[in-house]
Amino acid sequence: MNKVWKALKDWFTGDWYRRCSSVGGQAVMEGVMMQGSKCIAVSVRQKDGKIVMRTKPHRRLSEKHRWLGYPIIRGIVNFCVMLYTGVKILTDSAEMLGEEPEEPSKFEKKVAAALHMKPEDVMMLCAVILAVILAIGMFFVLPIGLETLIKMALPEQDLVVNLLGGLIRICVFLGYILAVSQLKEIRRVFQYHGAEHKAVYCYENNLPLTVENAQKFPTLHPRCGTSFLVIVFLISILIFTFLGTNSSNVLARVGSRLALLPVVAGVSYEVLQTLARLPRNRLVRALMWPGLMMQKITTKQPDDSMVEVAIHSLKAAEGILEKDALEASLFDAQKQPAPAPACENDA
Repeated sequence: MNKVWKALKDWFTGDWYRRCSSVGGQAVMEGVMMQGSKCIAVSVRQKDGKIVMRTKPHRRLSEKHRWLGYPIIRGIVNFCVMLYTGVKILTDSAEMLGEEPEEPSKFEKKVAAALHMKPEDVMMLCAVILAVILAIGMFFVLPIGLETLIKMALPEQDLVVNLLGGLIRICVFLGYILAVSQLKEIRRVFQYHGAEHKAVYCYENNLPLTVENAQKFPTLHPRCGTSFLVIVFLISILIFTFLGTNSSNVLARVGSRLALLPVVAGVSYEVLQTLARLPRNRLVRALMWPGLMMQKITTKQPDDSMVEVAIHSLKAAEGILEKDALEASLFDAQKQPAPAPACENDA
């Protein structure tokens, strides 16, 4: 029995899982962000072909407040941090490309003065709030409105109504992804998304971080945020069915689902992490299949230059870059980022 326990412990806490759980990323405009054990690194390829990088220290909230690392709670925290960091990283990448930052409006300046915040931080906060409002409208209000119409036609079929509501949310999400994927700029972001996955795969498999090695791997990754969102939709169907209100009042249904959203995010995070640990299990593969198929839309085959950028970020995030190269890329938020040297192709 002790041998069995030791084998399970090695599997879940061994070096493979440590790496698998500590490295994550996000595609940005002409670049890749990587979050590793050492820092958060954003690398972008400018129009002249140079790779510039920004890094900043990264400390998980669970290291400061242990209770934030408990199961379910850590998923809720991760969801909130991912939303805030995602918008901040996109803003940084636009600046690194040399684009002129948008001037804060009079309203944002007034809010900044009242809250004693920087106008830029207020702009980012407004962007996050706007994104949340649009998401609520698209994935909650619209589907629930259609659910209500279905409920009027099927008053005694709450289970069927909830299942159809979940299907509507998935269809709305799929339609949105398919629509934005037709844009040229978004397609390039999806290519960098694929590059991010290839670099992470290469690292998780203990291979030298080179473009050639990374290109051998697929663009689909089981821990991708796209898979997380698909799992969120599937888990939400179950939770909303058994814990949500079946009232015919649209506002009551929206409020009920928003209140349960943190629970959905927390449970979905734990499910995704568990599934990612067992990639060879046939049942797990079947459960991961919808998310991987969705990634066929959100990831595209990258070229070598994109993979090089992803590797550059990963090396910095995990502290693999040479000390001088890493120090040269560290930035002060009040200063312009210094150009980082091109990423070397040897590990």
